[in-house]
Amino acid sequence: MTQQGMTTMSKEMQDCVEACMNCHSVCEETMSSCMQMGGQAQMQIMRALMDCAETTRMCADMMMRRSPMSAEMCAMCARACEMCAEACMSMPDDPQMMRCAEACRRCAESCRSMAGATM
Repeated sequence: MTQQGMTTMSKEMQDCVEACMNCHSVCEETMSSCMQMGGQAQMQIMRALMDCAETTRMCADMMMRRSPMSAEMCAMCARACEMCAEACMSMPDDPQMMRCAEACRRCAESCRSMAGATM
């Protein structure tokens, strides 16, 4: 297949891939921060961070390879991001958690938009 046969990604899709990759990175950093804190309350946050990190990476990968399941993955990714943002918001005094919640919300918004779009 030649390069000419590939359609270029829309600006919206490129932005969504970027939001997913950024969210993935911030979730990974936040997991590291959580592990240093320890404590039982962190387990729920850790689960949300892990789910979000995995989902955003997979979602970006699927969009980049033009998977026919991208729209469904974007919808699921938006849910994972919202859940993670909520979990992070449970620690409003932690700047890393607030940074992560913001990245998750931005990604969720972008993914919801892509889920409604035809890819």
